[in-house]
Order: sequence, then structure tokens, then C-alpha cells
Amino acid sequence: MVYSDRRVIISLLIVGIAMMGILFVLTDDNHTESVRARKEAPEKSKHRYYHTQGQRVESFVFDPNTADSTQLLRLGLRPWQVRNIYKYRSKGGIYRTKADFARLYGLTVKDYRRLEPYIRISADYQSAASLFADDRHPRDTSRMRRDSLYQHRDTTKWIKKITNTQRIVLNTANEETLRQVPGIGTFYAKEIIRHGKWIGGYVDVNQLDEIENFPKQAKQYFVISKPNPAKLKINELSFSALRRHPYINFYQAKDIIDYRRLYGRIHSLADLEFSAAFSEHDLKRLEPYVEF
Repeated sequence: MVYSDRRVIISLLIVGIAMMGILFVLTDDNHTESVRARKEAPEKSKHRYYHTQGQRVESFVFDPNTADSTQLLRLGLRPWQVRNIYKYRSKGGIYRTKADFARLYGLTVKDYRRLEPYIRISADYQSAASLFADDRHPRDTSRMRRDSLYQHRDTTKWIKKITNTQRIVLNTANEETLRQVPGIGTFYAKEIIRHGKWIGGYVDVNQLDEIENFPKQAKQYFVISKPNPAKLKINELSFSALRRHPYINFYQAKDIIDYRRLYGRIHSLADLEFSAAFSEHDLKRLEPYVEF
């Protein structure tokens, strides 16, 4: 090979190496930018999330049948809850009462309590049967529509309240009787009844504290008379049946099932004192509701 040929080959090799170096640098830069973008993406997403969560919640009168997405978001509802409302309405669903709106998936008691005073259902969305009085004559629908703002006002304040010396038997009182207690309106009257059914009956007035934000000053007006709580057959119930009781969580139900499998029948709650899932308070609270 002559000298000139070697020079040509060497020159081509140098050019090739240089091009490969440039290509490597460009590729590395693109990779670096891609990695940086992926690292920054969660931060940007996180920022958007907290921005949404940190929006100022407003309070104003609204009809869940007609409120648009902007209004619903301003009220503090989550975007996915707003989508569920739109889906419900698009399928012909109608919110005829405040209780209908309370069934919105994911709506907490705290959120409903905040929104409830501002819910106004237009007369146009109420049942047509409400247009007729007992004498079968149509009502004045124009007046009905005009007064719709007042139809759902809380009338609890017009209920005659009991005196400081009077007491109400907690387990037998109905909603109307409960509303006679100072500090108890429609919402808490319903919650008292609901919670009592959930736990199987009250055995102690202090169980009212298990209701979120229950007004403690109202407890003095209640008494327990001849409590007869519903009993759990602790040696017979399945895991899922045990779990349905509010005083038994997942791990506690599991330990009950495990004890029965390993040692046989449970003769008293003292048999469960070995379990780390049960505190002394848990066992004492559960005791009135079990039978062996």
C-alpha cells in the first residue's frame, strides 16, 4: 500500500471517529434531558395536586340537579365526585331530597354537614304527587315554586325543647322525641338512631361520643333503661359476619377465627387477652354485645 493510500484511510478513520463522538454527545444530552423531565414530572404533578387541594372552598345556595361543574368544584367537591354527579344526571337521575344528595359516593359526613344548609331542591324536581293536597285538589304551583327557598329550611328550632330536669330514654326515642333535646336537630337525631342500630343498641350514654362532633352538652338529657343489646354469637359467626360489627376490626376478627381453629370455643373475652389486636378498652366495649 502506497503512502498516499494510507493517508486517505487514516483520514477516513479520523472523520468516522469524530462523527461517532458527536453522535454520542448528542444522544447523551437527549438522555439527560429525558431523565430530568421524568424527575420533574412528579414534582409538577404534585404541585398541581396540592394546588387543587388548596383551593378556597366556598359556601352558597345550590341545586344539585342544575349546578354546573365550576360551582360544584367551588363548593369543595372533588373532580371525580363532580363527574359522578354528571353521570347520574345524564342517566336521568334526579336529586329529589337532600337525602338523595347525601348518597353521593365518597361524600363524608363532615362534607355533607357543611353543604346541607345550602342545598335547595327546586319544586320542578320534586315528585308530582306533592302537587296534590289531601283533598285531591292541585296546589298553587306558582306559589310553591316561589316559596321553594323555604321548603327545606331547618325547622328544628321550632320544636319545643325539654327542660333541664327532664330525661329521654336513649334506646326507645324516635326522631321527633330526640329533636326535643337541646342541641339536637334533624341531623343528629337521625345519627343517634343510625348509630344505635349499627352497634346493636346503646348500653352507655357515652357511646354517643362515637358520633362525629356530637354535642357533648346534650348527653346529660339521656338515660339508659333496661339495655338489651343485640348479641353476637362469637363462637359461630364467620369472619365477614364478625367484621360487620363496628367494634370488631379486621385483625380482631382474624384472631377470633384463629383462636377457635386452634383452641376450640371461646368461653369468655378473657380468652382473647393474649391477642395484640385487642386492648383492654376494646374488650370492655365489646363485652355487652357477645354471647358464648
